[in-house]
Amino acid sequence: MFKKCVLFSLWAAILISAAATGTYTHAAIPDSSLVIKKTTDFKIDGQGSAANWSTAKAFDITVQTGPNQAAPGKQFPTKVKILYSEKGLYFLFDCTDIKLTATIMEDFGLLFKEDVVEVFLWPDTSLPIYLEYELSPLDYELPIIIANIKGRTEGWKAWHYTDRNRVQHATSAQGGQKKSMAAVEGWKAEFFIPYTLMSPMVTGAPKSGTKWRGNFYRIDYDSETAYYSWQKTGGSFHEFNKFGTLIFE
Repeated sequence: MFKKCVLFSLWAAILISAAATGTYTHAAIPDSSLVIKKTTDFKIDGQGSAANWSTAKAFDITVQTGPNQAAPGKQFPTKVKILYSEKGLYFLFDCTDIKLTATIMEDFGLLFKEDVVEVFLWPDTSLPIYLEYELSPLDYELPIIIANIKGRTEGWKAWHYTDRNRVQHATSAQGGQKKSMAAVEGWKAEFFIPYTLMSPMVTGAPKSGTKWRGNFYRIDYDSETAYYSWQKTGGSFHEFNKFGTLIFE
């Protein structure tokens, strides 16, 4: 009961804040929209080998200036594909790299302090809350709901994280072994986020023409840290008003 009260208080605070400050949406610039194609559900393997991926167009995410950086770090080619089904969204990151800077061996760890890819999804733009999902090259995950009120953020883990709402995920290494600090030519991250993980922000599959906001990131730690993004931010990945628009086909 105490946990329920805490969660209720969080949502109440968010609703009050949203009502007081008004809508958080703003018009997207022309090159910040992405059309997501629909697919039947399929099994992921960390390689992106499913035939379904042939219908998705890859797009690049590129380096930007990160926190406390005077200039962006070194860039490696990084491509992303997205699909959606009646049950959730599929993501495929293809990251060129030379070393897997990854030592964290647990889920819900501080994965962003090492090599990682990240997805931020903001389905209901009337409220300053969104999903953040991170996956490391070693296949450890961090799924959290972010409450972002006036620039102050807090991450909340799923209360019940079971087969009903669990993310399916897998990774692979190219040109080397999938192990901590291994020399490689690249790595891939493939995962499926069910809509149930985003309840009550999302209550089912988006209809054709539905628009969400979101952004996609990578952090690479080699000789210098490189921060990658689809839509550029001022340094913090949590600048949600700079997210792009996702249009469900």
